[in-house]
Amino acid sequence: MNKPLKQIHLAAHFPGVNNTTVWSDPKAGSHIEFSSFVHFAQTAERAKFDFLFLAEGLRLREQGGKIYDLDVVGRPDTFTVLAALAAVTEHLGLTGTINSTFNEPYEVARQFASLDHLSGGRSAWNVVTSWDAFTGENFRRGGFLPQEDRYSRAKEFLATANELFDSWHGDEIVADNATGVFLRDAKAGSFVHEGQHFDIHGQFDVPRSPQGRPVIFQAGDSEEGREFAASSADAIFSRYASLKEGQAFYTDVKNRLAKYGRSHRDLLILPAATFVLGDTDAQAEELAKEVRRQQVSGATALKHLEFVWNRDLSAYDPEGPLPDIDPDVSDNHISKGRAQVRMYRDPLATAREWRELAAANNWSIRDLVINTGNRQTFVGSPATVARTINDFVQADVSDGFILVPHITPGGLDPFADKVVPLLQEQGVFRTQYEGTTLRDHLGLAHPDDARGERVAS
Repeated sequence: MNKPLKQIHLAAHFPGVNNTTVWSDPKAGSHIEFSSFVHFAQTAERAKFDFLFLAEGLRLREQGGKIYDLDVVGRPDTFTVLAALAAVTEHLGLTGTINSTFNEPYEVARQFASLDHLSGGRSAWNVVTSWDAFTGENFRRGGFLPQEDRYSRAKEFLATANELFDSWHGDEIVADNATGVFLRDAKAGSFVHEGQHFDIHGQFDVPRSPQGRPVIFQAGDSEEGREFAASSADAIFSRYASLKEGQAFYTDVKNRLAKYGRSHRDLLILPAATFVLGDTDAQAEELAKEVRRQQVSGATALKHLEFVWNRDLSAYDPEGPLPDIDPDVSDNHISKGRAQVRMYRDPLATAREWRELAAANNWSIRDLVINTGNRQTFVGSPATVARTINDFVQADVSDGFILVPHITPGGLDPFADKVVPLLQEQGVFRTQYEGTTLRDHLGLAHPDDARGERVAS
């Protein structure tokens, strides 16, 4: 007996400042003007996507003491943008990355509960940690947390925020006979939390929101990150979008759920995915090569190589051969923002492998980075891309994909116009929104369902 087809979940990531975007394309627009966010969000909603996702940057990136060129566009505040988008959309979920290292539970819970009310139940929180002192310099606390403490704080942060969300117990109202004024029961909003990282008590001032709590996303790939997602998240961002790696990640994380009393449907796995569409598969392949070269300029290629070599390589020609010197494996990292984590665990082995690839293929530095870096996930005609996405989801590579176009804000339009209708024809993607909240879109239970007392919105 054939199992029923899984319904595909699709979301859209506004790229912001990263190497995905092709800045040189004439169609590229602003990454900070509100009109760009509006166009992107309304395209995603027109295509019946589950949600829009915004990343968060708490400091501009640097390397060798200089700010990345891409970061000069700035990094607008996530909550401000999402709240504004709530007013120009009706169904689209609004997901923001908010840091648990340099914020406080009361503040973040209040912001997300407010966003959930303003949007009618469409908020989601991507819970992340931060480990580098470079970012920490912007905050009183600084970058003091090793990895094990970062996840310890993140777990308690989320648990504390949930206590705040849940502190409104319902709609109990009592009357003051002396004054004739009706007051909510004094229990509503009361909280007390005493723990390793937080010791707070008081009254939470935002009533229970339509979703009860925001949908919780998590993006860690470490052992701690996978456990955190299995225990506490509603969805996990994955970087594994290929068939074998995706299936392995999917199986690993889903199999961790049972120990926390959860089923496979309680956690969605959604990798980020890029795409290039053409009228034919051959045309799309040629376009993909062109896009990749636009994404990796000579300067970008050198910066990427510096992560492995841990040296200033600005004197090298990006169209020339790889450096003949070995990487610096000392603790004096070229990027302050990478001071505690190496992007490549064995730089010497990586350098040897890359030299061999470059020699075998007659690649320059730029050629190497283009061919060893992240390639487009889905390349082909609309029919090919629609078929591949469906095949991957049905094969348990993921439960769907978060699409990252290379042009902002209009890069999502071709996918919405040409690929989504094909998925709808296959019966694996919605033609209309059937609910009003993001939990409805994602097929997730309301937090109050477990208590049997769903609060009316």
